[in-house]
Amino acid sequence: MYSFMGGGLFCAWVGTILLVVSTATDHWMQYRLSGSLAHQGLWRYCLGSKCYLQTDSIAYWNATRAFMILSSLCATSGIIMGILALAQQPSFARLSRPFSAGIMFFASTFFVLLALAMYTGVTVSFLGRRFGDWRFSWSYIVGWVALLMTFFAGIFYMCAYRMHECRRLSTPR
Repeated sequence: MYSFMGGGLFCAWVGTILLVVSTATDHWMQYRLSGSLAHQGLWRYCLGSKCYLQTDSIAYWNATRAFMILSSLCATSGIIMGILALAQQPSFARLSRPFSAGIMFFASTFFVLLALAMYTGVTVSFLGRRFGDWRFSWSYIVGWVALLMTFFAGIFYMCAYRMHECRRLSTPR
């Protein structure tokens, strides 16, 4: 059980750090604009070496930002629950901390999947046509890696929960 929680906690830390890095950085997409290199993130866009805030209130950017922030919050809550589960703090009889941590990481995975799918769909269908020479960049890719890490953290915590439940049910009362 503890090895699953340890693996879950490792994946959780890495996934949460990658979520925050992906959300905060400006390299989701790179393109050429009037012969110079440009890149953009969720919060700013940069032309050459000058960066500007994204002041346009475009729905897909706002939704992507919101889902990435929700994902980071769920992952942080999952880490707290996972640490408490690993430390064996007393819990309610009906609330299993490894189970709760697993649910939080699956929720985080779901939110980051929504954010990345939305950004991918709009970028490929709309912005891809607008900018001829473009590509997804490292912040976007880090978001997909964070999705995998939070998913595996959820898997590890669910395995720890199942092992705990099997032991609890097999011990005589």
